[in-house]
Amino acid sequence: MIKAVNQSRSLNIKILYSVLISLLMSVILFFAITGLGRLAVEKIYMSPDAVSSRKAEIYSQLNNYVIQNSVKGGDTAALANWTGDNRFITILIYNKNGDIIMRASDGEAQSALNMLTFERMQYAVEYGKLYPMRFSDGVYNVAIGDNTSEKELWLNIAAAGALAIVCFFLLILWHVRKLTERIIKLSREAVAIGEGDLEGPIDISSNDELGMLAKEVDNMRNSVIERMGNEKRAWEANSELITAISHDIRTPMTSLIGYLELLSSSDFADIEKDRQFCSSAYAKATELKELTDELFKYFLVFGRSELDMKLEPYDARMLIEQLLAESEFDLMDNGFKINHISFDGEYNINADPLYLKRVLDNLVSNIKKYADKKMSVAFICSYENGLLSVCASNSVKKDISRVESTKIGIRTCEKIMQSMHGSFKITKDEDHFAAEFSLPAEKKE
Repeated sequence: MIKAVNQSRSLNIKILYSVLISLLMSVILFFAITGLGRLAVEKIYMSPDAVSSRKAEIYSQLNNYVIQNSVKGGDTAALANWTGDNRFITILIYNKNGDIIMRASDGEAQSALNMLTFERMQYAVEYGKLYPMRFSDGVYNVAIGDNTSEKELWLNIAAAGALAIVCFFLLILWHVRKLTERIIKLSREAVAIGEGDLEGPIDISSNDELGMLAKEVDNMRNSVIERMGNEKRAWEANSELITAISHDIRTPMTSLIGYLELLSSSDFADIEKDRQFCSSAYAKATELKELTDELFKYFLVFGRSELDMKLEPYDARMLIEQLLAESEFDLMDNGFKINHISFDGEYNINADPLYLKRVLDNLVSNIKKYADKKMSVAFICSYENGLLSVCASNSVKKDISRVESTKIGIRTCEKIMQSMHGSFKITKDEDHFAAEFSLPAEKKE
């Protein structure tokens, strides 16, 4: 399950930050370009030499127009038409007395009669130097106003705006590309996992939603690895078990078949010998049954992840003593001497009596097979640190012809005690064997 992401690190916030930063960078770029452009216009384009050079060129163009079209000094229509074709240029016409007679700009012309006095004075100061020019009706003085810097400034603003917009979208596309690269990389890693490549780690480089998703995919990868490892170990354990059981079953099965062949070929004349063969065959059949029972027990217990237990509260002394009494009676009936040490105090335990009896049955079966009847079997009950323990200890007989190879009984006891929230452990050497199981217990008030 993917956990909630810190809002300050979520993709939505990161995208918002990206948009704001891109916008800020674009605005800074816009003002930087317009500022540099304005400075270039002021310092370079509008320098005295550049202005003088452009005015000389404008004068030449206007003079050619006047000569080619026989323009008179007061021909407002002709001069208005010329300024219409040459935007951002203003023309003032002066007579011989130095008085303004006309102003033409942006395709319009205005005679002096329509100008106020302060306008005529303003224009005379603003456009400065007068250039003599011969019109068809005489020589007039011309003042030239160069406003093409406005065009340059507008072009600068347009270029700055276009570059700022391009910069904004490039920054956004860069962020989107980084995001899509992470998504593509994560998808490739997920596809690799799906194809069985579990060794390559998942890149977890952030704490946003994609980072959390990558973390969950990596957790899934680790879970698959762990599960496959558990399955492999289980397969190896089962293979070892089947190999061991097959070996153990094959031995009594071979002997059983041999005795049956002897019986089938006998003429039953020697009754005593036939009885011996039957007794031996019966013993091997019993041994074979015990092995198959152990195998069934193994799959019954270890074939499930959880046992179907019914844990209920019991009086510890009553339950333990009753189960031990049955086990001790069984052992004494088979010729064993019992040394029983009980615990002090009254306690309650949660247990399933049927499964607890199975643990004791396994211990009793183990004692019957391997314990030395010349020595006492000890059952020691004790309570310490919230745990009620029962320890079964015996001496191992010296003439054991077959040792337990599968350890099924021990594994069964471990599984049962774990399911009852307890524990099971064994200690052994060449001469002694001890098995102890423990359960949580509460002292009665």
